[in-house]
Amino acid sequence: MWILPISMALPINWPILHMFPSFVANLHNMPAYFTLVLTGSSHDFRAHGPPGTGMRFFVTCNPANIQHIFTTNYPNFPKGAEFAAIFDIMGGSLFTIDGEPAHRMRAKVKGVLNGPRLLDNLASYCVDKVKNSLLPLFAHMVSIETPLDMQEMMLRFMFDLCATSLFGVDPGLLSSDLPPMDVAVALDTVMEVGFFRHVMPTSCWKLMRRLNIGPERKLSTSHTVLRRFVVEMMDRWKTNTCHTGNDHSGVDIMPPFLNDPDYADDELVLAMIISYFLAARDTITATLTWVFYNLSQKPNVVSTIRNELSPIASSKAASSASAMVIFEPEETKSLVYLRAVLYETLRLYPPGPIECKTVATDDIMPSGHKVRSGDTIFISVHSMGRMEDLWGNDCLNYNPERWLSDNGNLRYVPSHKFLVFNSGPKICPGKEIAVMQMKTVIASTMWNFDVELMKGQSIQPKPSCILKIKNGLILKLKKRQM
Repeated sequence: MWILPISMALPINWPILHMFPSFVANLHNMPAYFTLVLTGSSHDFRAHGPPGTGMRFFVTCNPANIQHIFTTNYPNFPKGAEFAAIFDIMGGSLFTIDGEPAHRMRAKVKGVLNGPRLLDNLASYCVDKVKNSLLPLFAHMVSIETPLDMQEMMLRFMFDLCATSLFGVDPGLLSSDLPPMDVAVALDTVMEVGFFRHVMPTSCWKLMRRLNIGPERKLSTSHTVLRRFVVEMMDRWKTNTCHTGNDHSGVDIMPPFLNDPDYADDELVLAMIISYFLAARDTITATLTWVFYNLSQKPNVVSTIRNELSPIASSKAASSASAMVIFEPEETKSLVYLRAVLYETLRLYPPGPIECKTVATDDIMPSGHKVRSGDTIFISVHSMGRMEDLWGNDCLNYNPERWLSDNGNLRYVPSHKFLVFNSGPKICPGKEIAVMQMKTVIASTMWNFDVELMKGQSIQPKPSCILKIKNGLILKLKKRQM
């Protein structure tokens, strides 16, 4: 857990510039900055930029306000046109649209993701990737006694998994030679520059885009890389279909959309693919990285995970004494403590630390604050998990047991208090798929390996819309002695 610098303070309302200097000064650690400010302002505060910039913010981590925004009066809080402009490469996808078009697309996505054959294949892809790529690579790193960047390994793993589920084609980023990750880096750039656009006046970043300078130049290059990748993958997908005579029905995610005339536009296909990588690759990569960060420092939690896995592993060990144990999704589905480990990580380190909404018409929040049409609302999901009155005086401690009820079941927490899977009508349609994939990785890794955090690292967040670690997470793995 990173420590807030003492120099951080509540934002000063300067003449003319208002609170804009405070925002800029803390761009490097905005989630922690919001947490500090929201703790000192009873969960809500206003912020304004210089006159003429249109920067009017309402920042909150108040569960009552969040329920109002996401459920009670959700039509009044769309993502808005500015959000769509910020993430222009995903324009038209579920990530950027609102209203009835979003409702129709969400129904389509939910129908595709809930298909039983697709779910079976996604589970199969995940197990195969863990068994034949991830764990062998870990074993290789152990054999040469070389530390690894777990964030990079998870990024490579999830990129391959996403590409396979989309196109039926494995890019092979987890092969032993660890090939370049140009496309993965381009995806990271989209979220990093998206963060920059959020906190800069619109006129400022649009001018930089027009002049092709600064972060906008880097983003333009990344857009080119992503477009080239999508075209290449689609060509390979079509070639495989043509040569094998297989329409891939039920095997990967793209056919139900490509066979639907409503999704015939190439730009929309590109936007949907990038959005899928964001929803699947980025969020799971970030979460798994923070899981391993915490487990590397919590041997008692690791022991409890292994105790829960032990009955499953015992039945497998008899048939394969020397091989590593791989845990199937059906075997880990009912494991409560493993899910508690995930949820506790998501509470403290949500992959999307800040949600953004726009106010459509003037409204009064349950907290009593008035918001005006055109205001931007920042919901600090990161801060919500660190509020003492919501989670107790140990809210900053990593403690999976807080998710367990007295009878050993998972404790219910309403989504407007635990927002990582969204809330209300916009609840994440791929929640259980994500949980399945993460459980498979965590269980299989922690049963077969011991994980040690290398000393001397500075664990700081990367300035991005996704809560990744700035310089990666360097761990040393050891083959576990059974």
